[in-house]
Amino acid sequence: MDDIQIFTTPILDGIKIKEYKGIVIVRNVRAVNIIRDFFTSFRDIFGGRSGSYQEVMKSMQDDVISEAKEEARKLDANAIVGFSLDYDNIGAKNKSLLMASAKGTAVVVE
Repeated sequence: MDDIQIFTTPILDGIKIKEYKGIVIVRNVRAVNIIRDFFTSFRDIFGGRSGSYQEVMKSMQDDVISEAKEEARKLDANAIVGFSLDYDNIGAKNKSLLMASAKGTAVVVE
């Protein structure tokens, strides 16, 4: 899937977009385990980075990008423009689910 290029901008300087294929939307939701939440609550109080959450987010990012490329491939595109990736907490009161969502437009570029 390395042949699918991803651009965060909707307009490409010096690259011609030959055809717009459609929107690509990908979501990835993961449960966060109780042990990770417990140690993160200490970091919230005392400060510091949460390496375990960063690992989860990096894994989600990799999965979402891979899935977006696959969706673009299904549309016979060779690039995605206007790509954005966002994270959010969802779920019950303690928001125990982490969601990554991405969107962009699948296109064919020269």
